[in-house]
Amino acid sequence: MAEVKDFLNNAEQDMESAVLFLKDSLARIRAGKANIHILDGIRVEYYGQMSPISAVASLTTPDAKTIAIQPWEKSLLPVIEKAIINSEVGIMPANNGEIIRLSIPPLTEERRRELFKQCKQECEDAKISIRNARRDAIDGLKKELKNGMPEDVEKDGETLVQKLHDKYVKNIDDLMVEKEKEMMTI
Repeated sequence: MAEVKDFLNNAEQDMESAVLFLKDSLARIRAGKANIHILDGIRVEYYGQMSPISAVASLTTPDAKTIAIQPWEKSLLPVIEKAIINSEVGIMPANNGEIIRLSIPPLTEERRRELFKQCKQECEDAKISIRNARRDAIDGLKKELKNGMPEDVEKDGETLVQKLHDKYVKNIDDLMVEKEKEMMTI
């Protein structure tokens, strides 16, 4: 007979994974100021393997509106530039022969709304993952009830799973408010 603690630990791990994935997803959404994480999804070919830009170049933010990319090898300049142009970042790179600069333009009101919708969708997906983890834990507890677990122990377990769910949903809501504040700051 499985312990309530096992179901709680599994649910908490799944919920924590959902929140970490959300944080990563929100970091990639451009919010009007320079953030090297918007380049995380872009890969370039380097010695026959697809590598993230951060693995083949130095990424810095010299000011709030600029990202500087200095490749380890000059031969990578056109490759990185092409990858950025073909990506969904939506910023045209400027190459001076040694460094690629990305000037982050201010967000238009329409673009802010699109990004805000994207953030809301990412948060909703994370909430769905958390609800699924709660459902799986409660289903496991109900199976154990049929296998002889006392009913009051099962109900207490359900209550604890619900508290975990509420905690992580609040965490997601806080992340959304924080991202919204960042996006609305001009």
